[in-house]
Amino acid sequence: MLSATARMAICGQAPGTRVHASGKPFTDPSGVRLRAWLGLDEDAFYDASKLAIIPMGLCFPGLDSKGGDKPPRAECKDTWHQKIFSNMPQIETLLAIGGYAQVYHMPEFTKPRLWETIAQFHSVWEKTCERQAKGLGPRVLPLPHPSWRNNAHIKKHEWFEKELLPLLKEEVTRLIG
Repeated sequence: MLSATARMAICGQAPGTRVHASGKPFTDPSGVRLRAWLGLDEDAFYDASKLAIIPMGLCFPGLDSKGGDKPPRAECKDTWHQKIFSNMPQIETLLAIGGYAQVYHMPEFTKPRLWETIAQFHSVWEKTCERQAKGLGPRVLPLPHPSWRNNAHIKKHEWFEKELLPLLKEEVTRLIG
């Protein structure tokens, strides 16, 4: 959902099977969790004038042999992402959800393991705030996918709920209200 006025963008992997069927992003339990992390109700979350949702893959990539989603198709990134973001210079903050979005939007901070990348969110935030102040792109906050599959990691990393989520909600309040 692109916008000329949204100041925050959510950048995740790609539409999953439910989104492919519904045509609407985050229409599953992970969307409920993500909206809770953001402190937004459905109306605010789906208000494209306030929040842009731009997946790394713009279409459902299909399922792998184990039933999981395949990686986003490379041609989406190669063909569309630079064009999309060059037409949305008003984006101040970008939420990089998952490894594919983090590698693309913050390659200089990406570590071999997802939670290692997320663990350095203070440093990523600080450096990208400096970059944004110079007009060199949005602030970036790395997040895990809000899937139930990350429950054990979230419980293991207490700082996620105690430090990262309050920063996230503060930024949502600043940009969206």
